[in-house]
Amino acid sequence: MQFDLHASGQASLHCPVIIEAAFELAIDRGQLSPYFDRLSEPVPRLVQPYPSMSSVPDHPDRNIIRVQLAQNTVLKGMTAAQSAELEPHLLIVDGQKGDSLLEQGVHDMEQYFILEGILKRVVTNQEAKEMILRFADEREMETSYAAWRLGTPTPYSTVCVTRVRVAKLPLTDWVAFLERHNEIKQSFEYSVMELMSEIMAHTITLHLLDAPGRVKRFLRKHPELFERIPKKELASYLNLSAETLSRLKQRGKI
Repeated sequence: MQFDLHASGQASLHCPVIIEAAFELAIDRGQLSPYFDRLSEPVPRLVQPYPSMSSVPDHPDRNIIRVQLAQNTVLKGMTAAQSAELEPHLLIVDGQKGDSLLEQGVHDMEQYFILEGILKRVVTNQEAKEMILRFADEREMETSYAAWRLGTPTPYSTVCVTRVRVAKLPLTDWVAFLERHNEIKQSFEYSVMELMSEIMAHTITLHLLDAPGRVKRFLRKHPELFERIPKKELASYLNLSAETLSRLKQRGKI
């Protein structure tokens, strides 16, 4: 059985807010508690300070960084003038595996453009058990835009799965930039809508698909990530034990 949820091209630009509001409501009302109840014991995570932070012009890899920014799914359509306008607001941050870039429950939000490595979006319940909502790698972005629009705290954390380099800026600065460039705003909001739709589809398939089906869906949707994500992290995302994931691979079921 396969189940996919796709964003409609005709959807309103308010859909990112509606979709995330519905997802936050499900968390608040405990509708995801059956999933949390099946999670393994939580693993403590240290919140480390950023190892390094630099503006784009002052960074020794600034030429490579500018190319990477131009390849980002949200930024790739920008003109040279728009890129020059945005660049002074960006800081380049290098994070290590396990570093938290954004904590759940805060109001000071940031926009991230991933240059290298993999991030995960994680929800933690009151018992400190975690649910991974998505992974994102190079050329993608991570945002709390919908929560900002709703005036609510961030409903999830953003954590480094591998060594990561991102370009970040305060979400207020990013929103101000979007307000000056409507075409970029529309493209960005559609991207938010797509990723929230995918998160909801993934959450639904945790209940509808068996273990092999969940793995096969991930392989079909994200083949480039399968060998890059630590198997313990991938198993957690698919609501499996690492042993079950290994056993499925050994038996040729995936």
